[in-house]
Amino acid sequence: MPTGAAVIVEELERAGVELCFGLPGVHNLALWEALRTSSIRLVGVRHEQTAAYAADGYARATGRLGVALTTTGPGAANTLGGVGEAWASRSPILVIATDIPSVLRRKGQYRGILHETAGQADMFRPVVKAVHVAHAGEAVAGAAAAAIHDALAAPARPVYLEISTDLLAGEVPRAREALPAEAIAAAAAAMATATSSPAAGAPEPGELVPPGGNGGPLLGAPSPDHGLADAVSRLEGARRPLIWAGGGARDAGAEVAALADKLAAPVLTTYGAAGLLAGHRCLVGLPPHVEPAGRLWDEADVVLAIGSDLDGVQTQNFAQPQPPTLIAIALEPPVNYRVDLALTGDAAVLTRQLAERLQRRDADPAGRLAETRAQACGALDATALRFLDAIRFAVPGDGVLVVDMCIPGYWLAGFHTPAAPRKLQVPLGWGTLGYAFPASLGAALAGAGPAVAICGDGGFMYAVGELATVAQEKIPLTAVIVDDGGYGMLRYDQAKAGEETYGVDLHTPDFEALAASFGVRAETVEGLDDEFGEALARHVADPAPSVLVAKTPTPLVPPPNTSPNWYRRQT
Repeated sequence: MPTGAAVIVEELERAGVELCFGLPGVHNLALWEALRTSSIRLVGVRHEQTAAYAADGYARATGRLGVALTTTGPGAANTLGGVGEAWASRSPILVIATDIPSVLRRKGQYRGILHETAGQADMFRPVVKAVHVAHAGEAVAGAAAAAIHDALAAPARPVYLEISTDLLAGEVPRAREALPAEAIAAAAAAMATATSSPAAGAPEPGELVPPGGNGGPLLGAPSPDHGLADAVSRLEGARRPLIWAGGGARDAGAEVAALADKLAAPVLTTYGAAGLLAGHRCLVGLPPHVEPAGRLWDEADVVLAIGSDLDGVQTQNFAQPQPPTLIAIALEPPVNYRVDLALTGDAAVLTRQLAERLQRRDADPAGRLAETRAQACGALDATALRFLDAIRFAVPGDGVLVVDMCIPGYWLAGFHTPAAPRKLQVPLGWGTLGYAFPASLGAALAGAGPAVAICGDGGFMYAVGELATVAQEKIPLTAVIVDDGGYGMLRYDQAKAGEETYGVDLHTPDFEALAASFGVRAETVEGLDDEFGEALARHVADPAPSVLVAKTPTPLVPPPNTSPNWYRRQT
């Protein structure tokens, strides 16, 4: 019989996994041995949190499964910040962790075994959609197959798999009754092609959900077409329809474009849908946090939300008013607003079916949207606009920008329109500072285009040890460090409150010399305008890992999409 580690690796290969990130420990070395002869590339990182972030960065860039491997106890716990970000941003990642030997565990007793916890899996339950545990040899194959299947099944969110360490090196049976290979392969294919199926137990595409109920019993038994017919009727009767597209729509670009064309409706996109409809006549290209764009929501008589939960970050903590009519297309209907009609299912399928049933309007929103953009841009900071221009100049259309919780990152989140979806990663699911650099490892290895991480000097230090990883693994990425000598956003918050800065100014290293000490090419420039853009273009064109430091003694001001500058306030 194979070892438990070999069985897990076989299941990963069966699902088409090509890349894993992890950190070895005494408890999981058998997994490293099984990976040695597999088709899967193993990238060893310097901190377990990076394993989760890199898996997330890979998943966001590709739509495929990201995998993080950790050892027991503190190794597993170190991933929780990254797993929480993946959960809130709905990224398909799988965390595989070991637990203490099964022969040493006693139920209900803590014995002080190395790395032991009273319930390791319980730490993960709030930030994953499923937990699978194997503390007996006969459970390993089934748990591994079920965990991979759940991680690949829609709706996407992280999954946790826990294996007792002695079962990795010990022999375990391969036989599985519950999930045949075809089920795993089908789920993997669905994820790889970015088409998802309704979650288990979810209504079929087109099924009606009661107004405002988002669940519960239906009155009567409408046919699947009934909900679509109702949506068509409401949209055709709308005078000012608006499409709000979220991360669940990012792989339905053609369908959303066809629907927008039929309705001649403006399209607002959330951070997760950045790049959707790039260049399309209906794309607003601005966040709803600027008043001219937010006005489109206020004036709409029917809002169609596709693949979005209308979360607090996007709606200024729900200060956007309730639309007269709200139609939602999603695997999980939003709960933050009254939904008058919910179509539950795959965004691409349902959006295409709507577009096919609608009559084309004889209207063009281009003039209205040009005026909206002109009004909004006229009020934006000129220095920030030059920074955005530098990014557009330096990063090619296939480039992947991975931004951190820092002022330059916020500007890019709100006002940079990438050439396609999955080309801009923003950690504003959970809002984890320190995301960009470690996540960019996964994005860079996704083969989706040159990767650029945009970090502040504070956030970069969270994972500075990964400079060793990018040097050792020759990962083709450019890490940009915007060095303003502190936590710029927090410094702004204190100043806005009329307080003196306290605890937010940082002693930072010579980043250029630090990168060079790892053998990574580095360069320092002043400011974020033309010199920065020219230097960044050179770095991006070079496939070798590099660091570009931008010294900004006068930092960027935070954009309107940061909460201190929201123009809407709840009463």
